[in-house]
Amino acid sequence: MISTAAELSPSDVAEHYDELDTFYRDIWGDHVHHGLWLSGLESHDQATHQLVQRVAERGRIGAGTRVCDIGCGYGATARMLAAEYGAEVTGVTVSPAQFQYAETRPTPNVTVMLGDWLRNPLPDAAFDVAIAIESSEHMPDLRAFFQQAARVVRPGGRLVICAWLAHPRASGVQRRFLLEPACREGRMARLGTFAEYWGLFEENGFTVESEEDVSQAVKRTWPICAGRFLLRLVREPQYLKYLFNRHRRNRVFALTIFRIWLAFETGALRYGILTGVKAGA
Repeated sequence: MISTAAELSPSDVAEHYDELDTFYRDIWGDHVHHGLWLSGLESHDQATHQLVQRVAERGRIGAGTRVCDIGCGYGATARMLAAEYGAEVTGVTVSPAQFQYAETRPTPNVTVMLGDWLRNPLPDAAFDVAIAIESSEHMPDLRAFFQQAARVVRPGGRLVICAWLAHPRASGVQRRFLLEPACREGRMARLGTFAEYWGLFEENGFTVESEEDVSQAVKRTWPICAGRFLLRLVREPQYLKYLFNRHRRNRVFALTIFRIWLAFETGALRYGILTGVKAGA
C-alpha cells in the first residue's frame, strides 16, 4: 500500500476540492472522475457516462433502488442514477464548494449531504447499494470507510467501488517519483492494491463478486485533461495567476496531472472496479 507520510484529515481533502473547484469543473466537468472508453471512439462525456453505467450494472441499480453515493462530488452521478435509472440517491461530500454547487441543481429523488463519511448519521441497513467512485482513496481510515459502508447497506445489498490502485510490484522509482507524490499532492491517504481491497471487503462481511482492471480503458482521461489544462493556461490568465500564487497550497496539482498520466502509462497506477455482496440476504 502506498500512503502519504503526513496524516491526512477530512479538512485537507475538503480544502483541496474547494480551492480547485473552478479548475475541476473547467477541466473534468460535473463528473469529477475518469471516463471508460469501450470502443475507443467515444467522446470524453460519453466515456464518463459509461463509467457510471458500469457502476449501475454492477450495483444492479434500477427503479426504486436506494443508493448511497459516498464522496458524491458535485452530485452528477447521483442525478444521472435518479434520472436515467429511477434510483433514490443520497450523496455525501466533504467539500462545501461541491455541496453548494449540487444544491443549485435540485433533482427529484436526490439528496446531497455535507459531511465526513466516517462520521455520517445515516441509519443502519438503509440502502440497497453503496457506491464509491474514486473517493475511498481520500479516506484517512480505509477500514472505517468499509465499516461504515457495511453498516448502511442492507443484508444482500451491494458495494461497488471504483478505485485508483497501486501495482503490487511497482518499482522503487515509480513509488518515489510517481505514486507517493501523487498521493500527497492529490490529498489521497493511500493507494491500495486489489488484494488489499479484497481483504477489506471480506473483513466487513462482503463476498467479492467481481473485480475488473480497467486501467487501459480509463487512462485516456489524463491526456485529455492535460490538453484542456494547457489550453486554458494559454487562453485564461487566471490559470497562470493561480499557479504563481505561492499562497495556494494546492497549485502543485497542475504538475500532478502529468505525474498521474505517466503513472498510468508505465503501469504503476491501476484502476479497478470491485463489487461485493453483503452476507445475510
